[in-house]
Amino acid sequence: MITIPYLTALTTYFSYGLLFAFGQFRDFFRNIFDWWHASNLEGYAPICLGLEDFYIRRLYLRIQDCFGRPIASAPDAWFDVVERYSNDNNKTLKRTDKISRCLNLGSYNYLGFAAADEYCTPRVIDSLCRFSASTCSTRVEGGTTTLHKELEECVANFVGKPAAVVFGMGYVTNSAILPVIIGRGGLIISDSLNHNSIVNGARGSGATIRVFQHNTPSHLEKVLREQIADGQPRTHRPWKKIIVVVEGIYSMEGELCKLPEIIAICKKYKAYVYLDEAHSIGAVGKTGRGVCELLGVDTADVDIMMGTFTKSFGSCGGYIAGSKELIQYLKYTCPAHLYATSISPPAAQQIISSIKVILGEDGSSRGAQKLARIRENSNFFRSELQKMGFEVLGDNDSPIMPIMLYNPAKIPAFSRECLKQNVAVVTVAFPATPLLLARARICISASHTKEDLLKALEVISQVGDMVGIKYFPAEPKKQQQDQQQPQPGKDTIKLD
Repeated sequence: MITIPYLTALTTYFSYGLLFAFGQFRDFFRNIFDWWHASNLEGYAPICLGLEDFYIRRLYLRIQDCFGRPIASAPDAWFDVVERYSNDNNKTLKRTDKISRCLNLGSYNYLGFAAADEYCTPRVIDSLCRFSASTCSTRVEGGTTTLHKELEECVANFVGKPAAVVFGMGYVTNSAILPVIIGRGGLIISDSLNHNSIVNGARGSGATIRVFQHNTPSHLEKVLREQIADGQPRTHRPWKKIIVVVEGIYSMEGELCKLPEIIAICKKYKAYVYLDEAHSIGAVGKTGRGVCELLGVDTADVDIMMGTFTKSFGSCGGYIAGSKELIQYLKYTCPAHLYATSISPPAAQQIISSIKVILGEDGSSRGAQKLARIRENSNFFRSELQKMGFEVLGDNDSPIMPIMLYNPAKIPAFSRECLKQNVAVVTVAFPATPLLLARARICISASHTKEDLLKALEVISQVGDMVGIKYFPAEPKKQQQDQQQPQPGKDTIKLD
């Protein structure tokens, strides 16, 4: 859990309170002026009224230039960011013809497959010529090609499950699957920081939802024990089924799931495990097979494995992997399979080709090199940020590293100052995070060179000093140099 310094929490609350007070003050006068003008609603109620869009009008629009920046190139280690301007105090933004070449620290391009690849790109182009850009049909009609069948077999073998089914959108994979596998009379126990797609899928299922403290197995066991003892609401009958939903790497925290402990608890209480590996599959583990490989967990102990292709594989869509019976059931009942257009054939080919590169089936060692590089880059970058005094969340080996900002004024300041120095970062605030816990989320890629990382560290350090987000004392430079040099008796042999 994040412990916020009292002074930081106080100033953050004060800043939000000030923004809220001035927003209400402006709304008061806006209502007075609007009262003099005739309404053109003709009897209709306003779609957006009062506090429903207060956050957008009075807070978000002030800093919307920090979000949704359009790019004009592939999201590689460096990309082209289109410059924008506003003539109405940020209410609307207009694009210009100017672009800035920026270091990309925001894309989920973990293994570098989002840019042109010597093995993947020619095969994707061939599939485009052969199958076209879209199947223009659902999987159960005319939307299943030979590529879709090959992809599902490839994914199942890669993650270590008997079967898999793929979908055209990662978000829908969670939100459409959960209502199919559980309903009324069932119990979903979800990590408190699970992704919004899981939250919406759980709500749409009709099952009872309980939440356990983020990544805390002891609290999960307490919740399980209490719910099993109480049973269903009102009737107290036993639950029809219980599913525990966790993520491999939490996208806003960069933390690895405590999967071995959670699986042990679920086995004890006969609960199913649903693992979302959107950010971990392909990015961690010796051969890129995710947190199960990294933490030494047998994939047979995970009942339902979910993942997306939008991060490590440079494509789009998602998958569910599990037993043959489960996958066959989903193909008969899941709306995302029955009614949605199937994944684009070139996108499917990109996934197949990238998995072959990762496994070395392209005849080279580039896949192993990419996995080693992203691990080295991530651990180096995290270590250096911590030495500078930043509050960095997450675990080693995770390519996601949030830098805590807290104060709302520091969100646009950090983003804009980094962009001025050609470093593009992603800032995240409420409602994607709790109100006090605004942050900048850094995503590291295997395509980043050592020079790229050093430049990013230099810029972030300068901006951090300017904005005031180094909440811990920096490590002395002499001590850093001593740590980098081998010490006699440890890494070297002392000669007489």
